[in-house]
Amino acid sequence: MDTNESRIGTDYPVGELTRAAVTASNHADAATRNRAHERFARWAAVLRGMATGRLRIGSRRPVADLPVWATPRVVRGGFATGEALAGGPLRPHEAALAELAGVPARRDALFDHHLTADGLAGLTTLLESGAYRVDLPEDAALLTVAWLVRAGDREAAAAVLDELRPYADRLCFGPVPHDGQTYGPDLVWRETAGEARDRLARRGPNPRVAAMREALTVWNPFADRLLDLWLDTVRDGRVGAEFPTGWHDRATALVARYHQLAAAHPHNGKHRRPKTNLGILRSATEETVGGRPLTARARGLLQHAIDSMVRKRGRPSSPEHRALRERQAAEAALPMLHTMARVVVSRLAALPQDLGVRSVEAVTGPVTDEEAATSGLPVGTPIPEPLRRPIRRALAGTVPELIAAGVVPSAEVLATIVPQITATAAAAPYADEVLRSLMAATYRAFRNRRSLLLTNLERQVGLDELPWVRAVAAHCAPGAGTRAAAASALHRLGELALDGFPATLLPNPLVRELATLDRESGGQLPWVEELAADIFEGTFSAKYAAAARLAGDLLTDSLYARYYDIDYAALPTGADVQRRRDAAASTSADFDALCIARAGTGPSWDVVAANGMIVEQAQILTTHNLATLVGSVRVRPLTGWHEVALRTFAVVTGLTARLARNPRPLATVKDIAYAWRQMIFFMSLPQVGDPAEVVADLWRELERTAPDVRDRLRPAVAGLAEAAVGERFDADGRGGAGRRLLGWTMNGHWLLTGSGR
Repeated sequence: MDTNESRIGTDYPVGELTRAAVTASNHADAATRNRAHERFARWAAVLRGMATGRLRIGSRRPVADLPVWATPRVVRGGFATGEALAGGPLRPHEAALAELAGVPARRDALFDHHLTADGLAGLTTLLESGAYRVDLPEDAALLTVAWLVRAGDREAAAAVLDELRPYADRLCFGPVPHDGQTYGPDLVWRETAGEARDRLARRGPNPRVAAMREALTVWNPFADRLLDLWLDTVRDGRVGAEFPTGWHDRATALVARYHQLAAAHPHNGKHRRPKTNLGILRSATEETVGGRPLTARARGLLQHAIDSMVRKRGRPSSPEHRALRERQAAEAALPMLHTMARVVVSRLAALPQDLGVRSVEAVTGPVTDEEAATSGLPVGTPIPEPLRRPIRRALAGTVPELIAAGVVPSAEVLATIVPQITATAAAAPYADEVLRSLMAATYRAFRNRRSLLLTNLERQVGLDELPWVRAVAAHCAPGAGTRAAAASALHRLGELALDGFPATLLPNPLVRELATLDRESGGQLPWVEELAADIFEGTFSAKYAAAARLAGDLLTDSLYARYYDIDYAALPTGADVQRRRDAAASTSADFDALCIARAGTGPSWDVVAANGMIVEQAQILTTHNLATLVGSVRVRPLTGWHEVALRTFAVVTGLTARLARNPRPLATVKDIAYAWRQMIFFMSLPQVGDPAEVVADLWRELERTAPDVRDRLRPAVAGLAEAAVGERFDADGRGGAGRRLLGWTMNGHWLLTGSGR
């Protein structure tokens, strides 16, 4: 087995396989079981590939018989399954093209057809009209070849074909025909109209709602009939004292009716429970009809049930009881959500399926006359909030609009939509408009590629490694205008991230977008990723030392440096990182040693916790891209640093409030520590002024929180107050009344005890 695989191990895939198997076997929902079966098959493929050596988990080329640039299917945790997303059965557009072109329904036959005169003409028509879609990067390969032929660069086209041909029988390299409709470059969306439609189309009847409606329309009226039946036997308040003429015939009919109802209405099983009022009445009726006298206990239960039912709702013939049942019947008559969902699904189907929704109101307005005729819903029925929510997820708007609307609730979600913006800047250097559109589409598709789990400091596959992208590099000529546009987009994206989510680490996909924009603007800033503690190998790449030096330029002698006890002037220099490999290696080794020493882990049985402490020190030294954004990109929040620090503290207190009821609180502790560190960074910037004033605001905000939150955070705020006036922590992170707040520890975390000691 590959050394990377043996180091990573199979525990994680086996755990995921087991969870998928349990869900596939036991879940009540058929669609959920089917999805679990698919997950099970994928994790089984991962384990088979690891066992046979076909998969090299941890490598940037994880599938032995696929090129590094092929888009792999990746499951949770960054594990490749061995499949290529561009492989598998023919996609619908491939089958349609094979039939239209009269060629065998095989990928190699389609590949050859695209290279005929007719095939190239068809690709060129698609290029010039823009009537295509690039779902996977491979979809752009033959379109790029057609552009190169169109541009007269046949040598580059032939080179691309030489790299593609060995895989022509397995992978799809042709585009998906599409009508070409699109929005302006500033509009983005989290989900497409097609995805929202599919989500709503899967909505079936809610079992709880169905049970409630059944109770209101079937079992409550039936219970009333049983109650009426037994009330006719009451004399002087005693049930069963006298049975009037015809009573047994009525009771026999009701028992028969019960069995009919039970067979026809399976959603609500409350009537089967022997201790419910309905269950007691039904049982007593069946016993009496069967000629079996009621026991003393059964008679007592029956008396109590009837008395309580009359006391609570009155007799079934009373006005108040009738009014209650009328209200319940009206409530039950309201349309079911899955019925109204079908109306919204029809509206979504009429929109472009691969774009966002421009107007939520246009899709979620009241039911029209035409829709009422086909759906059976009353005209003017409003679409309720649970059905409006999925449409909002598909809303198309500018990023600030989507953040303000709550459609983008986190930096992780922001990272999923910014490639739609970054693609425009990344493709801007291509002078030819047709090529620019193609490269923008390729970029967007490439950014949907899921990251692989990597070891040995390997990097993710880059866009420029795709043969067809590399082939058009000679036709890329960035000018001052395109660099300025990329710089502007970089600044705006950094501003959105800090303004929108100041308490959150920049997620790796967002870091990659920032790095792309930086590169397109002509910069070479050291953007650092978040590293996973469970596979960290004890060393950082040279850019981490360079990022720490940038942080030192901004934070020397600051509150941040005092709080975390950083001597930025003594950090290993990163000046030669870009020029000489040996200098970079030396700088990286020095930075590794510094992080290990600061973590103070020593030999440890808990390797993951020790790794986490080391990675956390790297994040502290580098500020995890904050100093790069603020010091080099010159990002400034719209509301000012003081206000951003207070907003971040609000997140800290909100996270702390969750600790008491959290069965697995350590992940929340880490989130608190990340937010806390970012807050201290904001407080340390020169524009804030005296940090002690911000600390005073923090004390006031802390006093407004619940006692449990105050008890947990008081040592952290006290430690920050001490650092603000120049005091230092000891080697254990303790001050006078305060403590330094970190996220990782190999012992119990003091934040979880509430004592701070």
